[in-house]
Amino acid sequence: MEDRHQIEIRRLKVSCHIGVPDEERALPQQLRVSVKLSVSSPFHTMGDEISRTLDYAALAGAIQDLAAARPRRLIETLAADVAGLAMDFGVVTAVEVTVEKYILPDTECVAVHLRRERESV
Repeated sequence: MEDRHQIEIRRLKVSCHIGVPDEERALPQQLRVSVKLSVSSPFHTMGDEISRTLDYAALAGAIQDLAAARPRRLIETLAADVAGLAMDFGVVTAVEVTVEKYILPDTECVAVHLRRERESV
């Protein structure tokens, strides 16, 4: 069995203009974004050096900036955009993204999930 070395950011608060009707996109909404990231280097080889791993503070800030950068109609689009951003961080080999939106009555949230892996060379 292969070891999995993963880093998670759970339920990061993001603010964005999102929704299908124009009225829903008019004001920013709070969403939650979670990412589970597989990294290329085993933890025990990192030598306690930030340069050998994922700077998760930088990624979290980048996700918040991405969410706020432009309006979107679908949370599915935001999930795909977040996955693409995460994969741009060189040490990330795979990412799982969950976006939660608080829109439907009588529910905790609506959530979408996406998994993307780096293609083998």
